[in-house]
Amino acid sequence: MEAPRRENTHDEIEPSAVTLPHTPVEDLLGVLTGTFLAAFGLHLLHAAEAVTGGTAGLALLVTYATPLPFAIVYALVNVPFFALAAWKKGWPFTAKSIVAVALVSGFAELHARLLPLTETGLAYAAIAGNLLAGVGLLILFRHGASLGGFNVLALIAQEKLGLRAGYVQMGLDTAVVIAALAVVPLGNVALSAVGAVVLNIVLAFNHRPERYRA
Repeated sequence: MEAPRRENTHDEIEPSAVTLPHTPVEDLLGVLTGTFLAAFGLHLLHAAEAVTGGTAGLALLVTYATPLPFAIVYALVNVPFFALAAWKKGWPFTAKSIVAVALVSGFAELHARLLPLTETGLAYAAIAGNLLAGVGLLILFRHGASLGGFNVLALIAQEKLGLRAGYVQMGLDTAVVIAALAVVPLGNVALSAVGAVVLNIVLAFNHRPERYRA
């Protein structure tokens, strides 16, 4: 006798097939949390004259070589990447990224005023600063935003070419860290390179879109 056919019901849908998008409030809190952590990481790096990759690293290098404030430099270097994000990722993503960059600039200034650091261990700052920045980026990625710059290129490479965002970012960041040799001492660059690897390991091991559908 043929077994009776079972009707598909909502309860039988595999959990992985069900998506649960973030609410606007969750996105807002996620962006605030991610930018706060990233800005605090950059605050540690700046205090120790360490560097990192991406446009944040470029902005740090400029602030070490000139009297220009980090907030202004960071915003300016991201402008071309915002145009790329609008073209390839759409305006919602671009708008979130612009807001995220503005928040990082604001939080960085807030950290500098409320928690001035006059003496910071280079090794600690390089590792902890990049670790915090990596966690902040991870939170932003999960909420459909980024800190602009190389993050946009990394996400596009992952979505269009199937490359891991963390590995793409690592290659781009390496170029920035090497360029730092012209601005900061070799020891700072060496420890900064270790910190940049830590940042990108955080992204490579945790940012897996195939695991997170929402």
